[in-house]
Amino acid sequence: MKTVRTGNVDKLVLRLIEKDGAFIGVIIGRDGGRKMLIEGDVADDVWRRLHDEVGKTNPKYFGFDGARARFLRFFPNGFQSEGFASEERDYKVAAKSKLDLAVPLADAANGSGFGEGVLSAFRATNLLSPFEKTRLQDILRGPAADAFIRAAARFTMDEKAALADMDRALKPHDSAKWTVVTYLPFLWRSETHMFLKPEVTKDFAARVGHRFASDYEPSLDIRVYDSLLDLTAKTADELAELQPRDRIDVQSFIWVVGDYKEGIEAPKP
Repeated sequence: MKTVRTGNVDKLVLRLIEKDGAFIGVIIGRDGGRKMLIEGDVADDVWRRLHDEVGKTNPKYFGFDGARARFLRFFPNGFQSEGFASEERDYKVAAKSKLDLAVPLADAANGSGFGEGVLSAFRATNLLSPFEKTRLQDILRGPAADAFIRAAARFTMDEKAALADMDRALKPHDSAKWTVVTYLPFLWRSETHMFLKPEVTKDFAARVGHRFASDYEPSLDIRVYDSLLDLTAKTADELAELQPRDRIDVQSFIWVVGDYKEGIEAPKP
């Protein structure tokens, strides 16, 4: 028997043990006591399921049933609510259309001179802070513009190594942030990519018991993005009966569950 992986979630220690060709997921509690939770033949699967189980111990946890119930308090007709379109969806779809028209993905991957079109798309939503947009103006009107845009386009087309290229282009401007690097892929291909607003997404992950709550880190590590995509896919599956059209709907769902406050925003029919 040997330990093949360890990790921490809050004050709990997670341990993956290999024994006789199988894998055992163990939580070591605050008092040092052990509790065996998960067994299986595939290490990554056991590790993922172990994180899911640990997530249920978070005081914020209410699961996907709780998340759906909370969302429907604000938008009783789900994604088809008229209020949902006006509050959460329409402006993101408009930004996507603006980007697709001004900076087609295939052209962006190898082209140049798209800085103003990309800047206009960033300005079309409130997904980034005013400070982030100000820094982006300098980048997209400067010598780093083409490198960043080409890398963002390649990343959108599933070239994972392009994340590091975006990091190099943005870091000198203090803009190597998840919000910045996920924005364009999210708009260009909203059926496969996801925008990452860190705090609200971590909060949502804690509420539904997903490992992204502990996987997240500010540095641009592809493992963080992979964990985000796993959270996104699982959320989409859990929302199947509400029929989300794309990941714009899923991102909006995460935002509503994690950020809306009772008694401030009235429910939208």
